[in-house]
Amino acid sequence: MLALGLIIPVAVAVLYYFPQVFRVAGLDVSYLPAVNAVLNSLTALVLVIGYVFIRQKKVAQHRAMMGTAFVLGALFLVSYVVYHSQAQTTRYGGEGLMRGIYYFVLLTHIVLAAVTVGLVLFTLYFALTNQFARHRRIARWTFPIWLYVSVTGVVVYLMISPYYQH
Repeated sequence: MLALGLIIPVAVAVLYYFPQVFRVAGLDVSYLPAVNAVLNSLTALVLVIGYVFIRQKKVAQHRAMMGTAFVLGALFLVSYVVYHSQAQTTRYGGEGLMRGIYYFVLLTHIVLAAVTVGLVLFTLYFALTNQFARHRRIARWTFPIWLYVSVTGVVVYLMISPYYQH
């Protein structure tokens, strides 16, 4: 789990910073940022529903929602990597206070997204191996961070979407 938690952010960084190496000529990925925003929105929704279920002691429903969140997160990660390996980097064009807000949200989103990968993997591992005390301890950190990353992913998309080249 630890290795996977380290490998995934490194792989994303390599694909992000060296996109020409993996670029496929003629592949249209212009729709993927909107898909990613939908995946992030659905992940946030499912996380909240899963949280409500566990507070109500509805363990089976909680598991279903967390499994769904994991699948949505995996789909997001694949879509994100494909997009950033194919598309030119989009620069934020806003100015003044909005520029500062955008970069603050983006920076916190990126840093916490990298942390989230490991947290989610360990939280899932502890649940699947019936280590529920450890699962609960780490889930107290994983849930709010993962929710923040999902919501800020949508916020970043909404703020930068006017600057995408079509």
